[in-house]
Amino acid sequence: MKTFVVLSDSHGRYRNIQKIAPLFAENDYVVHLGDGSSDMRPYAVQYPGKVCVMKGNCDFSYGEEERVLEAENISLLCCHGHRYGVKRGLEALAARAKELGCSVALYGHTHRADIQMVDGVLCVNPGAVGDYSEPSYCYLVVHKGKATPTIVNL
Repeated sequence: MKTFVVLSDSHGRYRNIQKIAPLFAENDYVVHLGDGSSDMRPYAVQYPGKVCVMKGNCDFSYGEEERVLEAENISLLCCHGHRYGVKRGLEALAARAKELGCSVALYGHTHRADIQMVDGVLCVNPGAVGDYSEPSYCYLVVHKGKATPTIVNL
């Protein structure tokens, strides 16, 4: 079993990241899906190899454009989502995930937590951890070939 803390769109609001930071030590992966990627620099140093940071449309120097993670025989696409037009729909994101052999796509950008199955791809948006009114993140468990996401409100 592998566990993930998935967050996105912190936009410099460190307080909410600090609230969930104790979870980083307990989980196998911490994935930030962009827009506030530099907010994760201290944690990337503290937990090398565990923290994955994507670059969002508001990030200019820190993070990866996209990355495929492998856990428990599942491939997960991690990206911000803006390049795939996720505000208009998830079809392009799901197509990219399938192209890369991924059955799960983790994305941000919309600031709305969402879990949907699109063309056989589990698409998960953790919401915006930096949101003033409804901050959230996703706790994701991957076990025996199955991914189970849970949206957690702060």
